[in-house]
Parts: sequence; C-alpha cells; structure tokens
Amino acid sequence: MKDFASYTGGAAGADGAEDLLREAQRLAERFDGKNEGELVRAIYARAAEGRRAGTLTDAQIDAFCAQLSPMLDAGKRKKLAGLAARLKKL
Repeated sequence: MKDFASYTGGAAGADGAEDLLREAQRLAERFDGKNEGELVRAIYARAAEGRRAGTLTDAQIDAFCAQLSPMLDAGKRKKLAGLAARLKKL
C-alpha cells in the first residue's frame, strides 16, 4: 500500500490494519526527528484523504487503532481515539 487512498482492506480487516500500521511506520520513519504533532497531522491527512475517497472504513480505522494502541501510553491512546472519532465523522 503506497497510501491510505490505495488501501483495499482485508476480509476481516486484520490485514488492512497491518497495512495501515505499516503506512504509519513509514510515515514515522520519514518524520524521524520531527515533532509528534507533525507526524500526527501527516497520518491524519492521509487517512482523511482515504475517507473522502471512500477507501477507508470505520472497521479499518478501528482495526488500525487496535493494532497501534498497545504501543502507546494512556494519553496518546486518548489522542488516537479522538482522531479516529474525527475520521469516522468525515
């Protein structure tokens, strides 16, 4: 997957969540040394693009959050949940 817009998802969403996680990791590597806000804005922008294109579903967003959440502290999990809620409204 080159970006969120090209994401097609898996049958149960698990494969898709892994694709989303890999995309987030690629963005994190590209933004190494940058602040957290820049990374979050970039990930959100890519995901929002996918939502507007109709290629990113609520289930895929939930699966991505489930994959990423265990790696985050409580504050960052709360931010992630907020971003997911915003994306679902798009």
